[in-house]
Amino acid sequence: MPSIAEPPVQAGGTLSANDFHSGAMVRWCPGCGDYSILSAVQSVLAKQGKAPHQYAFISGIGCSSRFPHYMSTYGFHSIHGRAPAVATGVKAVNPDLEVWVITGDGDCLSIGGNHIIHALRRNQDFKVLLFNNRIYGLTKGQFSPTSPMGLVNKSAPLGTIDAPLHPVSLALAAGATFVARTADNDVNHLRETLTRAANHKGSAFVEILQNCVIFYDKAHEDYYGLKTRKDNILYLHDGQPLVYGATVEKGLVLDGLDVKAVDAASAPKDGLLTHDEAQESGMLAYLLSKLDYPEFPVPLGVFRDVTKPTYDRLLNHQVEEAKKAKGEGDLAKLLKGPQTWQVK
Repeated sequence: MPSIAEPPVQAGGTLSANDFHSGAMVRWCPGCGDYSILSAVQSVLAKQGKAPHQYAFISGIGCSSRFPHYMSTYGFHSIHGRAPAVATGVKAVNPDLEVWVITGDGDCLSIGGNHIIHALRRNQDFKVLLFNNRIYGLTKGQFSPTSPMGLVNKSAPLGTIDAPLHPVSLALAAGATFVARTADNDVNHLRETLTRAANHKGSAFVEILQNCVIFYDKAHEDYYGLKTRKDNILYLHDGQPLVYGATVEKGLVLDGLDVKAVDAASAPKDGLLTHDEAQESGMLAYLLSKLDYPEFPVPLGVFRDVTKPTYDRLLNHQVEEAKKAKGEGDLAKLLKGPQTWQVK
């Protein structure tokens, strides 16, 4: 949070990542992927040309939700799952503020599931970073909404039987205008993706594959590890064929209403699917969001990026139109008006 004694850094000068660090001691477990994400966010914001006091970071509950304490911006460490609701209020009364929501797979998709759906469908103009480590880390290792079936942990000693949620699929189904996925250990890709999100006007949702070294180490290792990513990660590039593999030998084609992996060299010249992140319907993005290891590669990159009116813009337009039609209004007169009754 900006200090009362010291004015915040003003925009216009050259900013560095350190300008966005609150100076508080960062308290995550050694080796946690959250450190990488924090560093990337601070680096990205330093290049946006806006000072720390022009941002607000809102979080819920969980390891990731300590984030606002480490940012020299305005911030609110709110309650479990309610960060999107708090962020909605912050943005509504401060439309010029750049609002970011920091959440985790448990915080966002369990108790906060209803809030995130409606924030995205309304096209709230804020960025949502979902740290997905596929486990409850703060409360010591219970399964989360994204844990894979069969995972043995403290709350499922015989293995979880819950089918996991796919955060990107949920965001797309809710109508988010910007949806992406990146990883904590792919620093360049992480920064590029966060930069794209920062520049988007509207609901920007970014799933970040993140590692919890204590309670579910190597949760994503099969596909995002340094030795596995070349074969098992599909990097999305707008307007480019959907190909992957160490030698780019594999590709994706449409098989009816499903996606199928084929040998890229033997595929028809116009048969390989081409990524289109601006597709209005978002159907291709949704198909890609359902791809999962080991049958398919795991897509990283921007799934969807479209432009629509934002909620705060529409809300403030309504308020201004009402003022023009009826005047500023008088709260005291309203409270003391004739529309009252007595209960005996």
